[in-house]
Amino acid sequence: MRGAEEGLLLLCCKLGQPVKPLTPAEYRQMEAYVAAKTPTCAQGDPGRITPQQLAALGFSEEMSRRVVSLLDRPRVLHDYLSAYKDIAAVTRLDEARFPQRLRRLGGDCPAVLFCKGDLSLLRARCIAAVGSRMLFARGRKFAQEIGRIAAGEGFTLVSGNAAGADTAAQEACLNAGGRVICFVPDELTQYAARENVLYCSTNGYDLPFSAARALYRNQLIHALGEKVFVAQCPGTSGGTWAGTSYNLRHGLSDVYVLSDGSDGANALCELGAIPVEEPLPPLSDLLSYQLSIFD
Repeated sequence: MRGAEEGLLLLCCKLGQPVKPLTPAEYRQMEAYVAAKTPTCAQGDPGRITPQQLAALGFSEEMSRRVVSLLDRPRVLHDYLSAYKDIAAVTRLDEARFPQRLRRLGGDCPAVLFCKGDLSLLRARCIAAVGSRMLFARGRKFAQEIGRIAAGEGFTLVSGNAAGADTAAQEACLNAGGRVICFVPDELTQYAARENVLYCSTNGYDLPFSAARALYRNQLIHALGEKVFVAQCPGTSGGTWAGTSYNLRHGLSDVYVLSDGSDGANALCELGAIPVEEPLPPLSDLLSYQLSIFD
């Protein structure tokens, strides 16, 4: 791992300590400010930034102390990364491995992914499956169809490993010989390695579940999938609605929703989602919906 990547990990991850790492926004502000003031410093190793440099660049005393304190943890970083041999850290500075589609999130792009499984899946073409935890029979059948289509057409399925639509699609994909990426909102260490599955967590492998982390992982699912399929969205609240409406507002990917007549599905279509019926055509036949001049 390069020095710049180590610096990013030190600044943006707790590393098992009760510290306050930089938020993605704070890190980008610092990175941009340093680049504007001293380009050669920004291109080097963030871990070599000194308190004197920060003061000279105009950082506040509080921020300077915080940055230096975070950077002064090389042994902690080494111990954290070496504690679990089957977990790898992939930073957004890693052009070869970090998923390019996640960069579509802009300011919300994660600083680092902690991964357990086949890292080559991060570079695979993906479609995503999302939907309610409490599925009706039609929604479950649709989720399972998405999983089988992903496997049959050579796409990796990305989802969130939650009950309902996520697991229905994932298991159908794996049973059909496909591959799955799961973004999980809780401790990565609790997931046993599984063939053809890559588990991913943001900014730490030991971070507990929180509602904020669950909502954020939904953004990652939508960004990584070239096409996103919504098996069931009963209303205009909850994680499925939040993640899909965020996608539609930011144009992360094409969204297809099962046309089941629900309030949630109808509301998503009003935002730009494309209603579909089962059985689905080949993915190559699903094109972005283009508004006419009369719409």
